[in-house]
Amino acid sequence: MKEIEEEKLGLKELVAIGVGGMIGGGIFSVIGIAGEIAGNATPFVFVVGSLVAFFTGYSYVKLALTFKEDGASYIYLKHAFPAEQEIAGFTGWSVITGYVGTLALYSYTFGAYGAAMLGFENNYAVRTLLGLFILSAFLYINLKGVKSAGESEDILVYLKIFILLIFGVVGLFLVNPEHFKPLFNHGIPSVFLGGAIVFVAFEGFQLITNSVVEAREPEKNLPLGVYLSIGIVSVIYILLAITVMGVLSFEEILRAKEFAVAEAMKPIFGDYGFAIVSLAALLATSSAINSTLFGASRMMADIARDRYFPPILARKTETLIPKNALLFLFILSALFLIFGRLEAIVAFSSMTFLLVSLAVAIANFRLRGVTNANLGIVLAAIALITTTIVLMIIYLLKHEIDTLLKILFIYISAATAFVVYRIKIAQA
Repeated sequence: MKEIEEEKLGLKELVAIGVGGMIGGGIFSVIGIAGEIAGNATPFVFVVGSLVAFFTGYSYVKLALTFKEDGASYIYLKHAFPAEQEIAGFTGWSVITGYVGTLALYSYTFGAYGAAMLGFENNYAVRTLLGLFILSAFLYINLKGVKSAGESEDILVYLKIFILLIFGVVGLFLVNPEHFKPLFNHGIPSVFLGGAIVFVAFEGFQLITNSVVEAREPEKNLPLGVYLSIGIVSVIYILLAITVMGVLSFEEILRAKEFAVAEAMKPIFGDYGFAIVSLAALLATSSAINSTLFGASRMMADIARDRYFPPILARKTETLIPKNALLFLFILSALFLIFGRLEAIVAFSSMTFLLVSLAVAIANFRLRGVTNANLGIVLAAIALITTTIVLMIIYLLKHEIDTLLKILFIYISAATAFVVYRIKIAQA
């Protein structure tokens, strides 16, 4: 029994899972977008994002400790709507669709930084080829069943934390206060809007709740793991946002876009700063692609086992590798990478995970008698998430109508495919 307990995940491993999932490349791409939306108040964008993550994390923790099963949001919706199982099924589709978006984002970021390091900055062909390369590499690794050692993963994650904290703290000494005047030059609503747009950078703490079965002392370690990981990531994001906004001019941020963090390090560390941040981005995106492919493929296989995806996606090899699910995720992510713009990928991924987070909060509300959740916190979460979603839709309507139409097209296509598939299953 002692050996089994030692193999379980402790607090350190759970925090590493959460931080590793969140700092997966999103932050390297979204600060420039956040700056374009919120202007001088960009650091507050990440305050809003962290608040949404904390409130959402509360529902995930309560539900995970009540229903100690893998599957996270899919399982929670099954319990919350036992008479309407199609809700859980479509939520499962939505979560997988969101993971496709994040895989595309991580691949895009890897390609962008890789191309820049090779001297091909903003070259679509090189960026896309590098993105496809890293996707293919980790598809191969996952198909072969190569497992990363837990200690190595811990080292990688905590190394990322150390590097980014050093950059953020050192950068504070070179911040120009004039860059933040006037503070809310784009208006206060833009801060909440930015928080919605960049929420994809906080996606990842949910992976901790997927580990509830493997966690040691889950009642104590799982909540601590979720809240500590969100807290650590929030501090890093806010520090980086202050540094980027305080070191670069607004025009430089707009020009840099996805390279904003790396560009901000040039005045501090010279060309070495750009190189180190770029390397950190490559490492972060690589580990995130690997873990997302691993986790999402198994979640897809579990959902397919309940016949909410074609049963062929539930098939596993003799070594329990969901080969078909991995291939399906790879194909969809590659298409999204090839045809999607950065702004569209970020907006789609953030919107999807906000909607899923809202569904999880509603599930917690319905099951509060079982989860013993605090009604005030749950209602505040629902209100906060709903507000950010509405603001995001309003912004896209005014400024990015093409992006909104693309998002709607994907959702409508997914919903249509789901309905047609379920009708065929019912007739079979």
